[in-house]
Amino acid sequence: MVQNKKVSVVETRALTKIYKGKAAVDHMDMKVEEGAIYGFIGRNGAGKSTTLKMLCGLAKPDEGEILLFGKPGNDEVTARRVGSLIESAGLYPGMTARQNMVMKARCLGLADEKSIEKALAVTGLADAGSKRVKHFSMGMKQRLGIAIALLGNPDLLILDEPINGLDPEGTRQIRQLILDLNEEGKTFIISSHILGELSRISTHYGIIKDGNLVEQMDRETLEKKCMDYFRIEVSDSRLALALITEHAPDIRAEVYDTRTIHLYDVEDGAWLNRLLIENKIQVYSSVSHHMDLEEYFLSRMDGADGMEMNGREGMKKGMGTGGNGNV
Repeated sequence: MVQNKKVSVVETRALTKIYKGKAAVDHMDMKVEEGAIYGFIGRNGAGKSTTLKMLCGLAKPDEGEILLFGKPGNDEVTARRVGSLIESAGLYPGMTARQNMVMKARCLGLADEKSIEKALAVTGLADAGSKRVKHFSMGMKQRLGIAIALLGNPDLLILDEPINGLDPEGTRQIRQLILDLNEEGKTFIISSHILGELSRISTHYGIIKDGNLVEQMDRETLEKKCMDYFRIEVSDSRLALALITEHAPDIRAEVYDTRTIHLYDVEDGAWLNRLLIENKIQVYSSVSHHMDLEEYFLSRMDGADGMEMNGREGMKKGMGTGGNGNV
């Protein structure tokens, strides 16, 4: 019996966008499976928002192809299966939530007001429909933006920084909303700087750097790549590394900074401490550590081909918990 091959919800082929002579997105080949929550990750200016705008039809590619549900992305019927929240929802603060929804529904040619009430209910805003948006919290505004994206009952939702600037409670509400909608069968592409939060919901990941999609993988593959290591902080990491390599040449070790070394496949680090101390190298700390998803993402965005990290400064550049600043 021949099984039907599942059609990807999103597929791009050599997708390219040029701004001022520079490729903001450079020949990108992306694939998003049906039912996925695809975490789209990259630094400020990496090309995330530009990519999402092209997928939503808000920006025109200079080269390449976009397929949505197996059909060209500019197909009008297919486009109606996509809902989006890019950067901000464009809400009118003097209008109520329901009035904002009605205006958007009319722009989309939707006459059935039941869809408005359903979207408000799904996003937890059923009791706030008559409240003016200017009195909404940031979390409520984000939920209203998602409610607007849900008009027409789309199969794919594209959300650009949906939890940016939210407090912990607002973040929890948006996270649960996404998970609930995904359980109902909706596919998501979500960009976020808050990597720890993104890792709690994503089933698949794409990492973009300088307009290039450097890696795509599912959650299980990523977890296998996150390796355990023994972290040791010493007075001189280069001298310590030479000593460890001399006595244990099979151990893979990486210098993290001038005082820190990461050692892989080390089950017991006690002998390392003794070796270093006996050779007059001071040991400040040593601990077994599991590389989390955020560390892996940052290692790839710092340009490493393997697991090597380029120091703490690499973690800080462009990866705060707030701010948009996307290309």
